[in-house]
Amino acid sequence: MQIYHNPRCSKSRTALEQAQSFVAKNGEQLEVIEYLTTPPTLADLKQLAAQLDTPLRSLVRENEDEYAQLNLADASDDALLKAIAAHPKLLQRPVLVRDGRAIIGRTPEALDAFLK
Repeated sequence: MQIYHNPRCSKSRTALEQAQSFVAKNGEQLEVIEYLTTPPTLADLKQLAAQLDTPLRSLVRENEDEYAQLNLADASDDALLKAIAAHPKLLQRPVLVRDGRAIIGRTPEALDAFLK
């Protein structure tokens, strides 16, 4: 399992704790990717987008200054991915990846359902 994590975000810290507990109980491995210090590549982001059950736009933090500065409101999916690759702060968090699926784990309930 992987988690794209921002240690300064309380929801990301909560998700990390849930993921750590899950892998400890189930004997799985957890790779923690602090995406602000180790940004995902464009290829990584394309793979994440393909693994989500939600529109690609859900990967974007629309409240960040860069979103407005880059005029991303009407951007194509390709432009959004390139913007996230260039400005990792735009990546919604936390993102968990397991067994070929990905989720934006903003709520404990969503994470519980994903980890079952």
